[in-house]
Amino acid sequence: MSRAETSAPKGREERRDQPHQTVSRRTTFRGTLFGNELLTTFRRWRTLALLAVLAAVPILIGIAVKIETGDGSSAGPGGGGPAFISQISNNALFLVFTALAATLPFFLPMATGVIAGDAIAGESSAGTLRYLLVAPAGRTRLLLTKYATTLTFCLVATLVVAISAFTVGAVLFPLGDLMTISGTRISFTEGLGRALLIALVVAASLIGLAALGLFISTLTTSGIAAMATTVGLLITVQILDQIPQLHALQPYFFSHYWLSFADLMREPVYWDDLVKNLGIQAVYAAVFGSAAWARFTTTDVTA
Repeated sequence: MSRAETSAPKGREERRDQPHQTVSRRTTFRGTLFGNELLTTFRRWRTLALLAVLAAVPILIGIAVKIETGDGSSAGPGGGGPAFISQISNNALFLVFTALAATLPFFLPMATGVIAGDAIAGESSAGTLRYLLVAPAGRTRLLLTKYATTLTFCLVATLVVAISAFTVGAVLFPLGDLMTISGTRISFTEGLGRALLIALVVAASLIGLAALGLFISTLTTSGIAAMATTVGLLITVQILDQIPQLHALQPYFFSHYWLSFADLMREPVYWDDLVKNLGIQAVYAAVFGSAAWARFTTTDVTA
């Protein structure tokens, strides 16, 4: 048998095997893309610093309330703080509610804006976006992965605040049955369940902002510019939401119903504002998520 005859079947065999190898690599990449994004995001010093700041807020609140109530008095709401603050000295769970109410208007959204704004623009400025797009993942899948990673950060950040608050509260204040805003008493177990539900609602309240930040991230190749713009829009919306003359527009702001999670501590629970909050977050996610997809899939973002 000649050399050509010997090598021909081998060449055909290699060509037959090549598609299978491509499919194998593609399947492996799909299976690890989200995991790799999570590891990359949560290994960054910036992410760890944001989580550390969020964990420190409940500690500072707990210590301040403990000092304030060191003589046995209750921390009154006269200082203009969150409504739950007057009950912290009576039950540690109220520190969880207070910490979430204190961090939701700015600290949690700011951290979300930093992560979302850097999702695409950060990869572009670092020169790694073009290599991600070369891999057989596709732009749509990469964008969805970035968004899912941002939402995961929202959940983790919220749980960090809640767990830190519960830990500090358990050390400094008593645990037990607690009084709802409506004046009814519920068991500690039910209160713990409501605290977890409140944390999930707070995390869900950041869905719209995460989509907005991701859209802004597709508009620029500078991660810092995307982060600054997202946080700047957050501050602007928060200011506009406090102007009485804009009351007709305020229900459409993504932050307008953020503090509606307090209605979960009523008996019975008031669902109206909670549903409106989740609805407006879904609208923002759909609108700006679609805009981000249109921008990312049709524009040469690697140029």
